[in-house]
Amino acid sequence: MKESEAIMSSTTGVSSATVLTDIKAGLVVFFVALPLCLGIALASGAPLLSGLLAGIIGGILVGLFSGSHTSVSGPAAGLSAVVAAQILSLESFSAFLMALILAGMIQIGLGVAKRGFISEFFPTSVIKGLLAAIGVIIILKQIPHLMGHDPDPEGEMSFIQPDLETTFSELIRMFGDIQLGAAIVGLISIALLVLWDNWKSLKTSLFPAPVAVVLFGIGAGLWFEQLGEPWVIEPTHLVQVPVTSSVGELFGLLPRPDFSQWTNPTLYTAAMTLAIVASLETLLNLKAVDRLDLQQRTSPPSQELLAQGIGNMVCGLVGGIPVTSVIIRGSVNVNAGAKTKLATIIHGTLLLVSIPLIPTWLNMIPLSCLAAILIVTGVKLASPALVKQMWNQGRYQFIPFAATVTAIVFTDLLIGIVLGLVVAIGFILNSNMRRPVHRFVEKYLGGDVVHVELANQVSFLNRAALSKVLKEVPRNGHVLLDARNTDYIDPDVLGLIRDFKEQTGPAHGVEVSLVGFQGEHNFEDEIQYVDYSTREIQDTITPQQVLNLLKEGHKRVRAGRRLTRDFSRQVRATAEAQHPLAVALSCIDSRTPVELIFDLGMGDIFSIRIAGNVTSGQVLASAEFGCAVAGAKLIVVIGHTRCGAVSAAVKLLKLPQTVAETTGCQHFDSIINEIRCPAESVSMQMTAEPSAPDTVAIVDSVARENVFRVVKEMRKQSRTLDKLVQERRIAIVGAMYDVTTGGIEFLIEDG
Repeated sequence: MKESEAIMSSTTGVSSATVLTDIKAGLVVFFVALPLCLGIALASGAPLLSGLLAGIIGGILVGLFSGSHTSVSGPAAGLSAVVAAQILSLESFSAFLMALILAGMIQIGLGVAKRGFISEFFPTSVIKGLLAAIGVIIILKQIPHLMGHDPDPEGEMSFIQPDLETTFSELIRMFGDIQLGAAIVGLISIALLVLWDNWKSLKTSLFPAPVAVVLFGIGAGLWFEQLGEPWVIEPTHLVQVPVTSSVGELFGLLPRPDFSQWTNPTLYTAAMTLAIVASLETLLNLKAVDRLDLQQRTSPPSQELLAQGIGNMVCGLVGGIPVTSVIIRGSVNVNAGAKTKLATIIHGTLLLVSIPLIPTWLNMIPLSCLAAILIVTGVKLASPALVKQMWNQGRYQFIPFAATVTAIVFTDLLIGIVLGLVVAIGFILNSNMRRPVHRFVEKYLGGDVVHVELANQVSFLNRAALSKVLKEVPRNGHVLLDARNTDYIDPDVLGLIRDFKEQTGPAHGVEVSLVGFQGEHNFEDEIQYVDYSTREIQDTITPQQVLNLLKEGHKRVRAGRRLTRDFSRQVRATAEAQHPLAVALSCIDSRTPVELIFDLGMGDIFSIRIAGNVTSGQVLASAEFGCAVAGAKLIVVIGHTRCGAVSAAVKLLKLPQTVAETTGCQHFDSIINEIRCPAESVSMQMTAEPSAPDTVAIVDSVARENVFRVVKEMRKQSRTLDKLVQERRIAIVGAMYDVTTGGIEFLIEDG
């Protein structure tokens, strides 16, 4: 038993823990779906029983084949106008059923061909706009039903109604046609739902609030019959399920498809229209309901198209109207606590069983209490929190969202979605035109380079914007096209790049470098600008300019904007000779190489690393060679925080043992002796035994003082370096590197 339950749970999500909540949700959806099925059939110009049949097939058959856990299928309000138009064009409902069979076959083909992927191209702003719009429409359309004004059928969602009234004019007309008994039932039902949702003991009970509302509505209706006028709720304000004497008579009312219509060309146009519209509405509603799912599960869209196709084929064969995934029933399902697809199957089963067995009881349910359930659902869909969230995301999200809501409310579901998509696509195109690529200027030793980073997907929509960026490259300038993060480049864009590289660019003196282009692009990566120091650069640059280059490089590192360099090219270029701009004297435990700190190329800096960044004969000889022979224009002495050598020197000040005895290092005293002077100077200023944080501060302070000392000692101990400084051919500066933040502070800038 446990094994079979585990198999069912893995394939459908159903388990003993979810069955009860799914039964409750299915019961709630059943009550809401019942009048919607009837109303949509009436608005479509189809037999009422066809709407109920579509609800049964959408619940049971589509529910079984669907991969969605929370979506509920059935006759769709958004399709009512399309269905009515196709019935009129085919001149009979039987011919329409043949078109529906073909439409189902087309949907099955789309599902098998995995065409559900198009749902991924629906913008989030449109999906959220759809949710909010449905919430607004539910509220506006259900308020008249709540007050007992029922000339417009349940499930009619268009702004312009079949009776030529509009959503708003119907609200105005409502005030002259309020049915007292129905209105009281509706208002008390809303109060009961709100109370149930806010009273913890009721909210956590096993009895669902919508079922309590339905039972209250039936009981109030029976009581009002005893009171007489004006309290009596007339049959026009109640659910109206067809009542027959037997099940056979009930199903005898179902129409049959007219197979003789195979030769009618209009049949195929109608079938294609139904398939496309139903598939689009299904995919949109499926994504919308997935967003409502508390577990945020993703439904397979292609499988849903297959399930809907099977459902529509069967509807055509037995006399139903088209089914789609329906957001109203799906949102009620989620709000009722549905966990798996069992809820939608239960709702369809209840429709199948109850319509022939208890139609009289169903016809005692007031429409006003069902309207109350839908209004509460609508308020949750069109919540102020959703509007605020979209507003905070900026105009590129909010305007398509608002346009979708407005368009759906003032037209109908399908037209509104199309208009919302048009607005969203317009913003996408505008965004692609404004900033389809990331453009910034990099300062290399050889000059400025306009760096253009291409997007992950570069389509023909990006062509105009990229052309504009390339035209803005200064004459005799340089541009780098970076495709390292790009997976696809449209052939039109590749043609533009090729023309600019081979013709347009050279005509304006612009050099074009490429990086990251793949084999199928028919381009070879090529860096033409100078990204390392050359003899010409070294000869013309000043010590102050080198210092500024180091500062700019460090800013780039902190901002995460390192320059784009060609390592292999630098290896080849520096194999014969290198022309350093600076010599760096740093500590061996400073955590990171100076080339990384300053974003330098290969051979741009000579690096001397010694514990404590102290001077010695060998250190001075290296510095002299770097400046006097190799031609470097700057010496930078780099100390760092939390330095191990300095920390050892501070600790050893108060210890009686020798350096070798304390550290086990035979030659370490030569470094400690260098640091001892600044260490003693700082320690003399301390009046008490330092705490652990104070010790860290002392070590950092000694390291700073040591940088000042080394800068002076280099000139004092080396006549070569001192002469180069006096002749202004080099400068010696000091800096501190913070190992915790990665920042550089220059202590001496005029050496």
